[in-house]
Amino acid sequence: MDGIVTDVAVGVKRGSDELLSGSVLNSPNSNMSSMVVTANGNDNKKFKGDDKMDGAPSRVLHIRKLPGEVTETEVIALGLPFGKVTNILMLKGKNQAFLELATEEAAITMVNYYSAVTPHLRNQPIYIQYSNHKELKTDNTLNQRAQAVLQAVTAVQATNAPISGTTVSESAVTPAQSPVLRIIIDNMYYPVTLDVLHQIFSKFGAVLKIITFTKNNQFQALLQYGDPVNAQQAKLALDGQNIYNACCTLRIDFSKLVNLNVKYNNDKSRDYTRPDLPSGDGQPALDPAIAAAFAKETSLLGLPVAAVPGALSPLAIPNAAAAAAAAAAGRVGMPGVSAGGNTVLLVSNLNEEMVTPQSLFTLFGVYGDVQRVKILYNKKDSALIQMADGNQSQLAMSHLNGQKMYGKIIRVTLSKHQTVQLPREGLDDQGLTKDFGNSPLHRFKKPGSKNFQNIFPPSATLHLSNIPPSVAEEDLRTLFANTGGTVKAFKFFQDHKMALLQMSTVEEAIQALIDLHNYNLGENHHLRVSFSKSTI
Repeated sequence: MDGIVTDVAVGVKRGSDELLSGSVLNSPNSNMSSMVVTANGNDNKKFKGDDKMDGAPSRVLHIRKLPGEVTETEVIALGLPFGKVTNILMLKGKNQAFLELATEEAAITMVNYYSAVTPHLRNQPIYIQYSNHKELKTDNTLNQRAQAVLQAVTAVQATNAPISGTTVSESAVTPAQSPVLRIIIDNMYYPVTLDVLHQIFSKFGAVLKIITFTKNNQFQALLQYGDPVNAQQAKLALDGQNIYNACCTLRIDFSKLVNLNVKYNNDKSRDYTRPDLPSGDGQPALDPAIAAAFAKETSLLGLPVAAVPGALSPLAIPNAAAAAAAAAAGRVGMPGVSAGGNTVLLVSNLNEEMVTPQSLFTLFGVYGDVQRVKILYNKKDSALIQMADGNQSQLAMSHLNGQKMYGKIIRVTLSKHQTVQLPREGLDDQGLTKDFGNSPLHRFKKPGSKNFQNIFPPSATLHLSNIPPSVAEEDLRTLFANTGGTVKAFKFFQDHKMALLQMSTVEEAIQALIDLHNYNLGENHHLRVSFSKSTI
């Protein structure tokens, strides 16, 4: 991960409680107050920790019960919204820290605020009180790291990167006070859904609204917290991190906007405070159950997202899209969670009269390269599907769980199996297991393939390509009507090699894609079918 700061112990344990730590020196290019620098080698009682809960106000705050792996950056972020942070001392062994603010007023504001709102770091409650010390006297030889962190933070505070040409809001303020973040995603080899963003950013506080859009050919989002403090913490922790291995890098700034005006709840925008909003522009409305789940989700933010490496189970998050996102969230800045993830999916509630390994290969192949499919011999309404990597299994799960296939709502979860076993040599399993490893129909074999940018949730509108010149609109309408659905609209692209075709429901479109992807249209042209984000 390439965030600004990696985690290094600042407080160094020596002898009994004798502690040495560095200080932030006043460098010419930093606007930090100068501070008293003394060696505290002999002063071994100085930082034993302030035990009494309520002291006289001081600009030095004592923070207790910190999670073990917490970084200086995260502790500094607690103080930033209240004013300039001038020094920090981390006592790693004791799970404590001292934070010095530039003024006593700032410290008083901070203590008052956090006495009303319990502060959390990494989903654990922490405790903040006044220290007995009036300033931090720290040794300048060791604390190079805190100096670097504080300088980086000061630089971050000084940047006011406004967002221009956006009309999504009513009012504006200076970025550092804004609860709204502007997020740009670089190297977007895998699609990043609104749910993935929600899950990742929810680790830092309640996310109220998200709007996603593409600008200058870059996927961007505006995300509003209930509190600017959460926005500060999220920016510090996530800016520069990758969502997936070596791709989908988050670039985060404060927006000038203080409030987002969301009109629709769909896959582009959502207001989590108003599950009743319409979906607009032909998007399927949020299922009321899911809407309720989203509303509830903010109360589930205490959960340790993907705390167990590799065990990316749905973690009590109400819907599978969020579960997939949880996996992504678990990978953001969380060492020890492999980005490989589990490649095998368990699909249940299948229509056992209709389903075949080939139909599952075609549908799940929209979201990744399916290696093997096994319909369970003793439970033919369930199947195991092995994808090429963990990111693809996450994508398939988030997009296909809860969709209708052959008239039944399918359930997709991560399996505990690591691979799908092929039947033993010479054993006939009635064609229930199939190895697709060498299939020519994989969509994502080529690194950087355009197909990576065209992964969308199942929709009633299908994108057709590789159409030969001799095939007319009427031919395609008839072909798709024969899959059992109704063709509502059709539009050729200018070159007539591609077209959009709209069925009357998402279920009909799923059926048509399963039946007609790779259909031979003659003249050596096999039709390619995928879901479109457009409507006709």
